[in-house]
Amino acid sequence: MEPVTEAETGKLVWREHYGSTPRKHSYILKHDGALKKISAGYSSVSHFFRSVFLPQGYPDTVSEDYLSYQIWDTTQAFASSITGTLAAHAVLKGVGVGDASATVMGATLTWLLKDGAGMLGRILFAWSKGTGLDCDAKRWRLFADVLNDFAFFLDIMSPAFGSYFTLVVCASGICRSIVGVAGGATRAALTQHQARRNNMADVSAKDGSQTLVNLAEQICIFTSLHLFANYKAVTSVRMETLNQARLHLILTHYLETDQLLDVKTVNYLEPVLFPVRRPFSIRLGVSLGDLIKSISFSTLMDVYERRVEGYILALDMKRKNISIVLAQASDTLDQLQACFHAELINFIFDQTKRGKELRPKLQNLGQLIQKYHSSKTEDEEVIKSILLTSLHYTESFMNSITRELHAKGWVTEVALLGADEWRALWDFDELQNKKSN
Repeated sequence: MEPVTEAETGKLVWREHYGSTPRKHSYILKHDGALKKISAGYSSVSHFFRSVFLPQGYPDTVSEDYLSYQIWDTTQAFASSITGTLAAHAVLKGVGVGDASATVMGATLTWLLKDGAGMLGRILFAWSKGTGLDCDAKRWRLFADVLNDFAFFLDIMSPAFGSYFTLVVCASGICRSIVGVAGGATRAALTQHQARRNNMADVSAKDGSQTLVNLAEQICIFTSLHLFANYKAVTSVRMETLNQARLHLILTHYLETDQLLDVKTVNYLEPVLFPVRRPFSIRLGVSLGDLIKSISFSTLMDVYERRVEGYILALDMKRKNISIVLAQASDTLDQLQACFHAELINFIFDQTKRGKELRPKLQNLGQLIQKYHSSKTEDEEVIKSILLTSLHYTESFMNSITRELHAKGWVTEVALLGADEWRALWDFDELQNKKSN
């Protein structure tokens, strides 16, 4: 409790403050028994703008990246509104607004076709990519705005295509419908990340305040500014959950230096324009049929017997992918271990291909991979040895890696690794008993 002080006008009996803001009130008990209120903090004008554009309780109620994201996101919204106005003007001109020879029926049919194509595009995109939007929210957010600018370009150029006008505006309608799905879904994911006191509605409502922008400069300048600002916005977000790109950066650095990167560094390095490139693509949550295309079932039994209950991993040299079957009872940690196993194999293949020297504890696995490269035919025994050795390394270090991830601020209870929905049950012990009998 703060000490009570004497003042010329009376005695200080009460102090209060509004969250972590500069707003403070002091109450003085005067000699005549009346209370006098003394206010400190920002002016009524600054308080007005703060309450309009920022969530209640800012900055304690949002993530630390909220302000930098909103500054850049507001800038890109301003730039986007300029091109949007020009695009709307071009489309209205194309359907016949201001043209005495144009018919109402023709304009109506064009608009219906445009909206119908957009609805179809929205359904197809949500069906094909909807489950992956949570995993790479930043990359899909940027993709939506790039596609939005392309749709604006088609709209602006559509009057110049004459008889192909309807086809062009239908194409732009499809693009804009995809933007609506990808942009809306990823905006919700980012809002969920930034709302730290279950105040998603407040954060989302204040996010809509950025629509107060006006028409200015030319389309090329603002389109460029829009894309740059959006890039800065998504790169300023610091997400604590693990997706494939962030996990790749963490584990690659760990295998090189035996150190884990923190949340801030990984989010800064995370690629948002293009997906991560590896020697082998990782397919998580596939069916058994995908595994036995590249390796015999007996080899899988030999590798994973009494070792792993959460997943089975197979290496496909021909198709350059790593396929992972998840157990029905597998959890997030099983998925993380499976992806660590896959990243380890990718790392060793990449390092040996570049001729780089491996750390001592990885050299045994590197020698096996070099042995595979030196053989002219695909030797399943060598692949089996690679899987066994990499599995042993993964199991021996997974617990310590998980603890270090927590210490660095990473959330491992939830993972956005893009796993498909296939889950399996297996009992290798029972199969081995039947085989021996």
